[in-house]
Amino acid sequence: MPVEVYSFFSGVGFLDLGFETTGFNIVFVDEYDARFLQAYRYARRKQNHVPRYGYSNDDIRQFLVDKKWQETFPEYNNRDNAIVGFIGGPPCPDFSSAGNNVGEKGKNGQLTYVYVKLIIKRKPDFFVLENVKGLYKTQKHREFYDRMKRKLYREGYSLFDSIENALLYGAPQFRDRLFLIGFRREKFGKNIRYKIGNNRQYSFDIINSTAWPTTSPFVENGKLSMPDGIIEALTVQYWFDKNHVQEHPNQNDFFETKSKDRFATIPEGDSRGKSFKRLHRWRYSPTAAYGNNEVHLHPYQARRISVAEALAIQSLPEWFSLPAELPLSTKFKMVGNGVPYLLARKIAQELSDWIANFQDKLGD
Repeated sequence: MPVEVYSFFSGVGFLDLGFETTGFNIVFVDEYDARFLQAYRYARRKQNHVPRYGYSNDDIRQFLVDKKWQETFPEYNNRDNAIVGFIGGPPCPDFSSAGNNVGEKGKNGQLTYVYVKLIIKRKPDFFVLENVKGLYKTQKHREFYDRMKRKLYREGYSLFDSIENALLYGAPQFRDRLFLIGFRREKFGKNIRYKIGNNRQYSFDIINSTAWPTTSPFVENGKLSMPDGIIEALTVQYWFDKNHVQEHPNQNDFFETKSKDRFATIPEGDSRGKSFKRLHRWRYSPTAAYGNNEVHLHPYQARRISVAEALAIQSLPEWFSLPAELPLSTKFKMVGNGVPYLLARKIAQELSDWIANFQDKLGD
């Protein structure tokens, strides 16, 4: 059976790209912010793939209306010979300690509940819900999260969740993301077994036992040899080189400053402060962005990192770029909000392998 995926809260499509590159067919893309949707389409302009049901920037609540749903997806209920999935990462600032942290009552927090309502009403065969770890780890948010899980279970879904760190999947940043994956028992049976995390490339035991460099004196455009014994593929410099950031279309997209004096006082690798955090070229990044989408200082240049460099830290392919005409702050928000690509791809690969194995058993 073919597998069709409907994407909601798509952003610029890092999660979608992970699913696309593992063979899933994205048949619909919905992103409320028109600028994000513009960037989504721009980044894929050479891929020549148009989703079967196209692109939309409608509010997801509209798809709870039966008339709207039927007009948009006239064949949805006639899907006996297909497996249908929803994927989406509802906006997460209301569940994040770095954001508003107001939870389910916040403007964005409410959208997680709307996504759950859409799943319950439209009954996809599987779904993926991605969010910040605060939805799981913070007690007041965890109560809401558990309540949503109970609703989904009562509506026929077997549920599996895990907090996964992008670093373990090969992305050069320490970033936790919550994944909740559900399978409709009517489709896949009652005794569903599934485990998130089988595609981790590294372990924290190995990473934490590695002698990563701490800080080095900042020397503008200075040379610094790679230390022995580190994992090169997890370093900022490896990804800058891998993505040829100096030739990337977004390499000159960085915030200018009137004075470089403050930038020159921060040692390479010193990320302890609330602001002016400087990356170390031979270590992984703490995140892609922090606070109000503020980005790190370049390891050995007296500036903040560029959009091209932030995309590399998000482990995007070299060809992925954003439109030149968008405001710089919007570009960084797009990059900072996205799921690290390698994490998305390997989560998608696990799911693809599981579905393929299910279909193989059906054929036996």
